[in-house]
Amino acid sequence: MVRIRMQRMGRRHVNYFRINAIEKRVKRDGQVLENLGWYNPQAKDKAKQLHLEVDRIKHWLTVGAQPSDTVTNLLIAQGIIDGAEQKAKLEKRIAAVKAAEAKKAANPQPEAKKK
Repeated sequence: MVRIRMQRMGRRHVNYFRINAIEKRVKRDGQVLENLGWYNPQAKDKAKQLHLEVDRIKHWLTVGAQPSDTVTNLLIAQGIIDGAEQKAKLEKRIAAVKAAEAKKAANPQPEAKKK
């Protein structure tokens, strides 16, 4: 599965991020499929904080790439994806986690005996 996520660049206390399409199982700084833009949170000018290649991002989204939570927030802010749809997906995911935790709490596993 392909993810659209950020890759940390720069140096200590002066960081910026590249936004990449990358295979899910690859480490953060691993091999990238395609560079899709960059994000510099420390830039003073708002216009210079974010650069996205919108057509390529839309391409990767149509072929099934999943953006990370942070990248999703950036794409919503830029109007590339619908925020209401993403919010519904997030709420569904949170509800599933809470249900799994409740099920685990209702059926505690007996502790293994130690020798």
